[in-house]
Amino acid sequence: MKRKLGLLLMAVVLFVGGQVKADEGMWIPMLLKKYNIEDMQKAGFKLTADDIYDINKACLKDAVIGLGREGRPFRHFCTGELISDKGLIVTNHHCGYGAIQNHSTLENDYLKDGFWAMNQKEELVNEGITASFLIRMDDVTAQVLDSITDETKEADREKMIRKHIKKIVEAAEKDSHYRASVKPFFNGNQYFLSVYEIFKDVRLVGAPPSAIGKFGGDTDNWMWPRHTGDFSMFRIYADKDNKPASYSNDNVPMQPKQSFKISLKGVDQGDFTMVFGYPGTTTEYLTSHALKMMTEVDNPHKIKIRTKKLDLMRADMDASPLVRIQYSAKYAGVANSWKRWQGEIKGLRRLNAIEKKQELEAQFEKWANSQPELKKKYAGILKEMEGLYKELAPISLARDYALEAGFRGAEAVDFAEKFKSLAQLTKKDVDQVAGKVDDLKKESIKFFKNYNLPTDRKLLAATLKMYSDNLEDKYLPKEIITIRDKYKGDFEAYATKALDKSFFADQNKLENLLANYKLSMGKKLTKDPIYVLANSIRFFYESEIAPVYGKLNAKTVKLQRNYMAGLMEMQPEKVFYPDANSTFRVHYGKVSGYKARNAVNYEHYTTLEGIIEKDNPEIFDYDVPQKLRDLYHEKDFGMYANKAGEMPVCFAATNHTTGGNSGSPVLNANGELIGLNFDRAWEGVMSDLMYDAEICRNVSLDIRYVLFIVDKFAGAGYLLDEMNIVKE
Repeated sequence: MKRKLGLLLMAVVLFVGGQVKADEGMWIPMLLKKYNIEDMQKAGFKLTADDIYDINKACLKDAVIGLGREGRPFRHFCTGELISDKGLIVTNHHCGYGAIQNHSTLENDYLKDGFWAMNQKEELVNEGITASFLIRMDDVTAQVLDSITDETKEADREKMIRKHIKKIVEAAEKDSHYRASVKPFFNGNQYFLSVYEIFKDVRLVGAPPSAIGKFGGDTDNWMWPRHTGDFSMFRIYADKDNKPASYSNDNVPMQPKQSFKISLKGVDQGDFTMVFGYPGTTTEYLTSHALKMMTEVDNPHKIKIRTKKLDLMRADMDASPLVRIQYSAKYAGVANSWKRWQGEIKGLRRLNAIEKKQELEAQFEKWANSQPELKKKYAGILKEMEGLYKELAPISLARDYALEAGFRGAEAVDFAEKFKSLAQLTKKDVDQVAGKVDDLKKESIKFFKNYNLPTDRKLLAATLKMYSDNLEDKYLPKEIITIRDKYKGDFEAYATKALDKSFFADQNKLENLLANYKLSMGKKLTKDPIYVLANSIRFFYESEIAPVYGKLNAKTVKLQRNYMAGLMEMQPEKVFYPDANSTFRVHYGKVSGYKARNAVNYEHYTTLEGIIEKDNPEIFDYDVPQKLRDLYHEKDFGMYANKAGEMPVCFAATNHTTGGNSGSPVLNANGELIGLNFDRAWEGVMSDLMYDAEICRNVSLDIRYVLFIVDKFAGAGYLLDEMNIVKE
């Protein structure tokens, strides 16, 4: 008998009974009242679910923003929070890093020296950054899955879902300035609508020097104990009616519905903590076969590629202050996942994650075969999944090399790709030439501002060699095989010759070409050696890799969706939380140190003393600013010191967070701001795949250190006058 999946899944997904497990979980705010608030209050929370999420009156969610970019505002790259009624927000230094770097020059090196606007006129405009406020969430599963049955073909299912989502979004946005997005939860077993108000004028107010905001650099990244003052400040502007508007001199600081009170009480071991934010992606319910491919095939190769890239960039950054400015943000972007992947592999092995997954899968198979109806729906899923992942592994690896060593290997390759739309114009497209040329001129200015040819030459040679050495020829683009054979494996010789000839490595050449561009010049672009390489990688990827990967992946997606539904049906007593998907979530836990390994036990907080202990003027990442040294030796901590007279810097807790939670507000039991989430402890970064309360820790910057730096170090104490600071 055919059934409507919507009603069936509502019964499965809308958690029947069950016990919520503290610490682990990324919870949907609109469901807290039903499933979490009792557990939260037992853990120490003193407010109500309506204080967190309410669509009829101002609440804590209204003080949280998702930071995005123009054109993709729903893919929040970080979180931020309002700390005044004049649109002032605080987020992480690494979240604002791109904006800070973009405004930096050798004359005004805001990365090195920091930046503080001493009045609103000095605040710096940042094109393309958006700030989204969640207005409401709605469960739209029934509408999205309307008329879809178990017998619906997968391709038809996807078409119907897209059609239904489009209709839902149009209805949500109608007659308003709001924007809406519908995303799948529980591997497509449930769907939620999120409606946002998105502001487009976000200006840089202040940031400490990197010696504070990035203290410890990539050495300390993902580590505990941590001493990084990872914060920056921005201000949201609106039109005179307090509505979103593009940048204008006429815009004024927006007036929020809610901003956070800031607590100076600090934290103690065992204190309740709550994090709001927009976590990016987790995959907690993958099978053992997926984990095996990830940890034994994909990640080791990606780590190897990025290790080489980081070594080459770091050498040139250390040798040149200009290259350091140009490549700081790029280096950090490459290093972030590189270090996380290593931690994930270690953490999963420590937990025997694959074995635990296999034990659960054995239980699932036994349960799936226990009744005819269950057997029809779920038996054989895992066996089929195993075969698909074996087939997928070499294709996935080829895909990784195309992305990591191909498109993202040398910058000139990725840059050349942007010119494809211009190079392929024909006579019938003559009216498009001027517009595309103007756009590419702007792209070129941005590209060459942060481009260093000697560095890119090294990157091109190294990544192409790795691409060639680690894949069979059948997984290599034709041009890479041609280069290897022509240059007898000497990719350095190729890189030198190709980049010397290329428009995409020489700003003057490219500017001259674009200044006089005509349709007939398209051949010059298509014959450029770097364009030829980029085009070959793209053609091979799109014709040979992506279709096969997409087909196999689509099959695993369907099986994963059915497996997820089966797990929830098999464990009706368990309260499941959905994987992160860049939608608004609530995470709660407690302040806690942890045992990292045998005889290594960490406390729950760090202080300025630890910064001074790490101080080393010979190492860029540990060169403490003299003024901070002076403040420490004078013990000039003001009202920001803890009860022991120490200047607290960071603290660790058990909140289950991930990428996207960077900059998230960390609140105490009274809903007051006590910190900014910015990292996780390396031993527990496998929490994206499997959480362990004994070892998984989110790392937060103590808000007292933020205020101390703003006031005592930067001399921007006028900003504190905007804030609602609670001392007791």
